[in-house]
Amino acid sequence: MLHIVGLGPGSMDSLTLGTVKLIKKHPLFLRTEMHPTVEYLKEIKKDYISYDQIYDSKETFEDVYEEIKEDIIKQHEKYGEIVYAVPGHPLVAEKTVSLLIKYLKEKELSYKVYSAVSFIDVILQELEVDPIDGLLIIDALNIENEYPNFDKNIIITQVYSKRVASNVKVSLGNYYNDEDDIFIISRAGTRESYIKKIKLYELDRVEGIDHLTSVFIPKVENNYGFYDFIKIIEKLRDKDKGCPWDIKQTHESLKKNLIEESYELVEAIDKKDFAGIEEELGDVLLQVALHSTIGNEAGDFSIHDVIKTVSNKMIYRHPHVFDKTNKLTETEIEKQWSELKQKENGDKKIKETLSDISSSYPSLLKAELVQKKVSISGLDLIDLKQVFEKLEEELYEMKEEVLTNNKVGIEEEFGDLIFSLVNLGRFLELNSELALAKSIDKFRERIYKVEELVLADGLKINDLEAIEYDKYWQKAKNLETI
Repeated sequence: MLHIVGLGPGSMDSLTLGTVKLIKKHPLFLRTEMHPTVEYLKEIKKDYISYDQIYDSKETFEDVYEEIKEDIIKQHEKYGEIVYAVPGHPLVAEKTVSLLIKYLKEKELSYKVYSAVSFIDVILQELEVDPIDGLLIIDALNIENEYPNFDKNIIITQVYSKRVASNVKVSLGNYYNDEDDIFIISRAGTRESYIKKIKLYELDRVEGIDHLTSVFIPKVENNYGFYDFIKIIEKLRDKDKGCPWDIKQTHESLKKNLIEESYELVEAIDKKDFAGIEEELGDVLLQVALHSTIGNEAGDFSIHDVIKTVSNKMIYRHPHVFDKTNKLTETEIEKQWSELKQKENGDKKIKETLSDISSSYPSLLKAELVQKKVSISGLDLIDLKQVFEKLEEELYEMKEEVLTNNKVGIEEEFGDLIFSLVNLGRFLELNSELALAKSIDKFRERIYKVEELVLADGLKINDLEAIEYDKYWQKAKNLETI
């Protein structure tokens, strides 16, 4: 039998009688001696083994925990009945215990976990906080992978050094303000226990941080996480208490909003307006949230389904990222992407594949997407030489239709010419829609400058002859290069 016991938060008064009896009776193994209760244990148990030396011999905590687990298993096999003791409660923030239990269950070996007072219990007691109000417990060593919930009180464990405290401060700084109040809790449950209120920016400047230090962050009002935002949208859509405009929106009525917001985001990106990008991203996210809420109300899909679907898609299409054994070059990654996309489409015919492209796309974007889909199927021009030959062919045909004044033919060949230009852009890895948008902006700015130059000479635009217009146009163009 493997007895797994907890030593409580630090005071010998927190040890249970059952734990003391077990420690006296069987061989004792401690995860660490760095715990106040161990001083008392030395009085009742002269011989024991601790694993503190392993912490200095391994590069990661995962390696430390795995080696402790392996040795406990060996000792269990050797003695038959041992006690493995850990700080606090065995099932609260004790990785070695979870590793042991998993192994013992798989091997169908006998073990028993004994209750103890955890450091969480005494922290809540000293702060006078009720966990029913919401409590999130985070391991400081894994904080980069955690996201705070502002509706809940938060306890961050294992803040055992200034280095860890600094990492916690930096991570929290992504969500909280430097001046937000937090609490340092040290040696909770012992006579040396103390709680100190500080500002977030002071976290790694506090003296006395050690292995018995935790951080408490109270609930924060007027700070919103992703699901807080979804709740706001759901409230706006509430049929009894919501906003009349939001309530009446449908997938169809919101289509133009999504297009407008997307273009406004692109404009902010082009201007390198970072405050504008932040705002416009929020407006695009608003559209995603509204569509997801409408879908959820109809029972079609929810924001969780949206996130799950795109997450699965990204993991599936990036095995070179999520499967660490799959090392690829950039060229191989592009090839793999195309192959995976084809596999997703299964045995779809080209007609079915092209039908998936939305008719709502702007024509330039739609042309590029059609060309890419056809290219994946293997039907494509070989190189730039062929692309230019096709472009010259379309330009020649366009001239022929213009010379014969064939109105229908002119429109058709003009479309073919634009389509070939889009194809050229694709081969050059240029986005035709964005390239044209930039040219429009450049033309607009040059016209503004032409008008400015003309007015400065006391003339009007309408008074200019063609040759004079060309002169001012060239002046405006030259000014752009100065």
